[in-house]
This record gives sequence, structure tokens and C-alpha cells, in this order.
Amino acid sequence: MGESTSALQSILYDRGSLRLLDQRKLPLEEVYIDVKDSTDGWNAIRDMVVRGAPAIAIAAALSLAVEVFNQDFIGTSEEAASFVSKKLEYLVSSRPTAVNLSDAATKLQNLVLRTAETAKDAKSIFQVFIEATETMLVDDVADNKAIGLHGAEFLQRQVGRSKNISVLTHCNTGSLATAGYGTALGVIRALHSGGVLEKAFCTETRPFNQGSRLTAFELVHDKIPATLIADSAAAALMNNGQIQAVIVGADRIAANGDTANKIGTYNLSISAKHHGVEFYVAAPVTSIDLSLASGKQIVIEERSPKELLNSEGGLGKQVAASGISVWNPAFDVTPANLITAIITEKGVITKSDPNGTFDIKGFIKSAK
Repeated sequence: MGESTSALQSILYDRGSLRLLDQRKLPLEEVYIDVKDSTDGWNAIRDMVVRGAPAIAIAAALSLAVEVFNQDFIGTSEEAASFVSKKLEYLVSSRPTAVNLSDAATKLQNLVLRTAETAKDAKSIFQVFIEATETMLVDDVADNKAIGLHGAEFLQRQVGRSKNISVLTHCNTGSLATAGYGTALGVIRALHSGGVLEKAFCTETRPFNQGSRLTAFELVHDKIPATLIADSAAAALMNNGQIQAVIVGADRIAANGDTANKIGTYNLSISAKHHGVEFYVAAPVTSIDLSLASGKQIVIEERSPKELLNSEGGLGKQVAASGISVWNPAFDVTPANLITAIITEKGVITKSDPNGTFDIKGFIKSAK
């Protein structure tokens, strides 16, 4: 399943088989690892073999789909539904900040529990679950392409030009972070394919270097004109007038528009505000968590101190002084007032009232 062999793919799936591109080894090696069950899936997510909120949700679900496809389960339909539900809860614990994962798990849990009310056997439960996860994989690519189209069209109108647009992005939000094409990087791809992109700038995104290792890899692969910058060079880039917009992804968006994304996103939004640069969030509606009134309620995951103490995002030799303490949050929260608009597969969420607030609930209701 998926796109052509020329397209970058972080997830290779056929029913009963799942292979994930080990993104820790990029860009120097392209190695796929076999995922045979939910435990393998949990470890792959926690160890950053696969990352990016949409890809995490899909990889988690598919890991369980492979497990139930290949096992001989003895039990009733109710027991099968309970088995799937508990495994999904376990998978959610691998990356708690990524709302796509918990959202997908909840929907899949509800599906199997409803199915169990009328299903005759466990096999029927597993079949419904497998088909649902496979639909997630296909739908994600279509949603990402819609995000790219909406974003490219909106951005051209906002900046008042139909060519020579340069943008800055942070972390990795492309084919490697999704089932294909990407969210924020999908907008960049759409701008490029439309002939209006002059250049894409990407940050290195320390400490795990998703920008220099992954986004740069994708941009070079797709022959998109691009330049890598140090995280600390972003303000100078804006001050020089070299970009018209910043486009980032999201791991979780609160009901008011506050957005949790890779650490360093908040810094970029402050610099963008100061320099009069548009700041966009690109994400599927599954990244929106209406149960959270604001970003203050978003749980921020902390990563291993080794990511700062050692080179190569914690995988290389020690570079910091022994005995130094470390604070290493994986994400930060950008307040809604610093965000120009939120680009989704359903369209672009803008600020319509005099106070400059987002009506996200209203947008989602009208988009259904």
C-alpha cells in the first residue's frame, strides 16, 4: 500500500507485515525494521524510529493490526474487543503529547466495542480493526495533500504574491512524519509544484536534529531549493527579510488554538511576530483536542538527558560536562495570539473576530 517507490515512505505495510524506516539512521543509511506486534510498535515510537504525530498514530495502529492478524486468538468477540482496547491504551503511553495517537486509539476502541455487540466471533473483531487501520493509512496521504493545497493557495493570497515565496520550517513534517506527502512540508511541496516557491529554509532542530537529518533529506530528495540554518539563526534570517512565512506542524492543538509542537517552535513564533512574518500551523483536524481549553493543559513530554549530553541526539559521544543537570522538553506551546492561521485538510482556520481569536469549534462543526 502507499505511493510509488520513488516517493519517500516511512511506513511500508502489507496486511500481516509492517516495516518502519529507522529515522535515527537517516540521512546516511536507509534501514527498515520489522514490526511484528504492539510491543515492537511501542518501542519504535518511544525510541524515535518513527516520529511525527500522524505517523506515530498510524504506526501504532498498524503494529497492532499485524499482531492480531498473525496470532491465533482463543476467546469471544467481547474478549477480542477488550484485548484490542487494552493494547491501544498501552500504545498511547509511548508518546502522550501526540494527540493523533490518543484520538486514533479512542476511535478504534469505540469501533471494536460497538462491533462486539453484534459480532459472532473474535475474527470478526480483528477484521474490522485491521480494515479501519488500513483506511487510516490511505486517508492520511489524501488529507496531507489537501493541507498542502489549502496552505499554498492561502499563503499566496496572504503574502500578496504568486511567485518567489520563501518560507522557514521547523522539525520534520513531511513524508517521514506522516503516511506520505506531509503537513507543513506538504504546503512547501505544493508551493514548489505550483512554481511559486523560491526557497525553503529548514532549521537543524536540536537536539535530535530532525531538520538537518530528515527535512533536509526530504527536500534534497525532491529537488526542492532549500537551505539549512542553525536554530539560533532564525531571527537573523527574518531580520534580513529572506522569508515571508514560517510554517510548522503540530502535535496537539487546544480548543483556543494554542499549539504544542517541537521545542523551539515558540521561539520562532516570537521572532516572527517581532519581524512581521506570517506564522502558520499546518495539521490535520485530528491534531485538534477540543477537550483542552488552552495550551496550559497540554502535557509536555521530557526526553532523555542524553540527547543534550551526547552528540547525534544522544546516540554519539559525550560532548557536555559530566555532572551537569539537563532540562530537555520535547515540545513547547505557542500561544494562539502568535499564530496567523491554522491550515487543515478541511480548509484554513482564521481569526475572524476583533479580538483575534480562533473559533475552532465552529470551524470543525461547519466543516463536517
